Amino acid sequence: MAINLYIVRHGETYFNFLHRFQGWSDAPLTPKGIQHGIDAGERLNNIHFDGAYSSDLTRAIHTARYILQHNTAQSPKEPTQLFDFREQFFGSFEGINGETVTTTLQAYKTENFGTYANLVAKYGMADAMDTVALADPYHFAENDQKWWHRVSHGFADIQSRHSDGDNVLIVSHGTTIRGIAEKLGRHDLAGEPVKNGAVMQIALSVDHADIIRFNDDSTVF
Repeated sequence: MAINLYIVRHGETYFNFLHRFQGWSDAPLTPKGIQHGIDAGERLNNIHFDGAYSSDLTRAIHTARYILQHNTAQSPKEPTQLFDFREQFFGSFEGINGETVTTTLQAYKTENFGTYANLVAKYGMADAMDTVALADPYHFAENDQKWWHRVSHGFADIQSRHSDGDNVLIVSHGTTIRGIAEKLGRHDLAGEPVKNGAVMQIALSVDHADIIRFNDDSTVF
C-alpha cells in the first residue's frame, strides 16, 4: 500500500508567457493559466482527495483552488500551503529572460547547449540546478542538494499527515516536478519541459516512491 500523490504543475503565468526565470517570484496566472487549472480540475474531478496542498506561491495556490472548485468527490475546498513544494530558487536570475540566463550559464560548460532545455536534456536536472547556483554571483540560488533536502522534507511531511490508500493533491512547479522525476529514475520525464496543468502520479510508501502515471494533455486522467 502507498499514499497516492497527484502532483500538478501550476497554470501558465505572465513570466511563463514572457520566457522569464520564475522560481520564487510570484507572477500571477494568465487567462490561459486559469484555464489550465480548470482543465486539470475537470480531468481529476472524480477523485476524492484526502488532502490538498500547494506550494505557498500564488500561481500554485490559485491553480489548486481551480482544481478543487471543479472536484465533485467531496475533497477539501482550500489547499494547505507548503513551502517545501516551491520551485527551485533561481537567486539573482529571478525575472530574467531565459536567453540571457542561458548565455550566462554557457560560460560554465565546455560544450555548447544553446538553450536551458538543452542544458537539462544534456546534463540532467541536478547538474542544471548546480550550474544555476554556481553561476549566481550573489550565491542566493539553490543547488540540487538544498532543493532536494527541502522537497524531501515535504514528502516526509505528507507521509506524517496521511495513511496508505489516501489520495493527495499537490500543486507545484515545473523544475520541481522534473527534479522529482529524475530522483525517481525517470530521466525521460526529467529531460522534457512539463506542460502547465500536467499531472504526475506517484505511489509514495514509507521507504520507496514510484511514478506510476504521467499525463500532460487534456485526456481523461
